[in-house]
Amino acid sequence: MAASSMNGQAPRRGGLILALAAAVVFALLAGLGFYLHFWGNPLAGQQVVTVALGPRPVLAKPVPAPPPPPVLMETPPGGITPAILSPEEQAAMAAAPGTVPQTATPGAPSATTPEAKLPTEQPPATPPATPPSAALPSQVALPSQVALPPVALPPVIGGPAIANPAVIEKTKQGPLPRIADSGLTPMRAYAVPVPSGDRPRIAIVISGLGISARATSAAINGLPSGVTLAFAPYANDVQRWVALARQKGHEVLLEVPMEPYDFPDSDPGQYTLRTGVGEDLNSHKLAWSLSRITGYVGVTNLLGGRFLSDANALEPMLTYLSRRGLLFFDNGLAPHSVAPDVAARVGIAFRQSSLTIDSIQAAMEIDHRLSDLESEARSKGSAAGSGFLYPVTVERVALWAHGLPGRGFVLAPVSSIVSAAKK
Repeated sequence: MAASSMNGQAPRRGGLILALAAAVVFALLAGLGFYLHFWGNPLAGQQVVTVALGPRPVLAKPVPAPPPPPVLMETPPGGITPAILSPEEQAAMAAAPGTVPQTATPGAPSATTPEAKLPTEQPPATPPATPPSAALPSQVALPSQVALPPVALPPVIGGPAIANPAVIEKTKQGPLPRIADSGLTPMRAYAVPVPSGDRPRIAIVISGLGISARATSAAINGLPSGVTLAFAPYANDVQRWVALARQKGHEVLLEVPMEPYDFPDSDPGQYTLRTGVGEDLNSHKLAWSLSRITGYVGVTNLLGGRFLSDANALEPMLTYLSRRGLLFFDNGLAPHSVAPDVAARVGIAFRQSSLTIDSIQAAMEIDHRLSDLESEARSKGSAAGSGFLYPVTVERVALWAHGLPGRGFVLAPVSSIVSAAKK
C-alpha cells in the first residue's frame, strides 16, 4: 500500500517542476518585454551595414619594373688585346686603294668612357652642320630631320683575318669592303674554314654583340668557334670586340639597322634604313654602318620588319652589298620578308634563318628549337638558326654544340651554307 502511494506522488512532483520552470521562463520574457517597452532597444540607433554578395573582384597583377638598361661597352678587367698589324701589313694598308688615312677623331668618346652611348633616336632641334669629312655627294639632299652628325672613325686594327688590305677601300667615311682586283671577296677573305665532308651542317647566328661588354665577352668566350657572331655598329670600340671574336675563331656579321613596323616607337637609331626616303640616303646610311668595322663576311638585319617587306627599298641595298662582295643573312624575325625573292633576283650570297631558337627564353624551349634544326639539317643537308646573346641562349647553345659531332653534324659558319652569289 505504501509503495502504491509513493508511485502516485512521483508524477505529481514532476508536473510541479515543469510548471515552476515554465513560470520562470515566462517571468524572464515578461521582464525583457517590460525593459524594452520603457528603455527601448539599445541597438536600434546603430547603422545597419548590408553586404552584397557577388563574385570576388579580380585584382590586377602588379606590373614588374622594367630591367635596367645594359651597360654600354665597359672594358672588362684586363682590357681587350687585339692583334696588331705587322710592318708588312702596315705597308700594304698604306698602298690600299684610296688616299684617306684611317685615324680616330681626337677626343671622340669610346665605349669605354662614360660618354659612350648609342646615337640618339630623335635628332636635335638644330642639327649640326655636316663636316667636310662626312660630306655627301652633291646630288644627295638630306632633309634636316635626318642630318648625320660627325662620327669618330675607328682605327683599322688586326692582321689579315681582321683587316685584309686587298678587300678594303679607304673612304672619307671609313674603311669600306670591296672586291679585290684578284676577285677575292670580303666574304671569302674573312670566312672561317669548315671541315670537309658530307655531314649535315648547322649554322647558328647570335646577334646583339657590341652593346654590353659583359654580355659580349660572355658570348665570345663562352660559345664555340663555329657559332657566327653579329655586331651592332654603334659603339666606337666595337672593332676591338670584332678583333677578339676573330682571334677566338668566330665568323662575324655586321648588324645594319632597318625600319621596323612600329617605327618610331622602336627606333634602332638615326642610321636606320627606311622605306620611302630614297636610294641615295639609304645608301649613305648603309655605307656609314659598313665603315664602322672590318673583318665581317656580310650583313644581317637589326629589326627591319617593314624594310624587309618592301622590295623597292630592299633591292638597291642588296645590290650595293652584292657589289661589295658581302653576303646577306635574314635573321627570320620579319614575318613578311621578301628578302629571299629579292636576293635571288639580285644574285647576292644569301641565307634566311629557319627559326629563332630563343623566341621563348627557357632552356627546354631552346633545346627543342635546336633539335628542330638538327631534323631540318638531316633532311635538307643544312639549316640555319638565329638567336640573341641572352645568358640562357649562350649556355644552351654551348652545351648543345659540345655533343653535335657525336650526333653526326657539323657546327658551321654561316658563309659555308649560303646560296652561291651570281657573277
